[in-house]
Amino acid sequence: MSKTKATGVTKLGRDSQPKYLGVKLYEGQQAKVGSVIIRQRGTKFLAGKNVKKGADDTLFALKQGTVKFSTKRKIKFDKSQRLVKIVNIVD
Repeated sequence: MSKTKATGVTKLGRDSQPKYLGVKLYEGQQAKVGSVIIRQRGTKFLAGKNVKKGADDTLFALKQGTVKFSTKRKIKFDKSQRLVKIVNIVD
């Protein structure tokens, strides 16, 4: 028996399933309790007030309210700085 398939069948063309990452609720939109605000890999956005970070870095709402984005300068332990985006839920 042959170990490979017949000619004309390529080994390429396999693709992974889409992960549907990104911002799900934008600034000014209403968030319900537990609704996903951002799906991300790593912490591009940080959780602010009334927002919690899940195990896969997803940010979700803890309270009902309006989504608000802000930027802040964060100082790391080695005294270097980075500009971070923070997601908050305000009443």
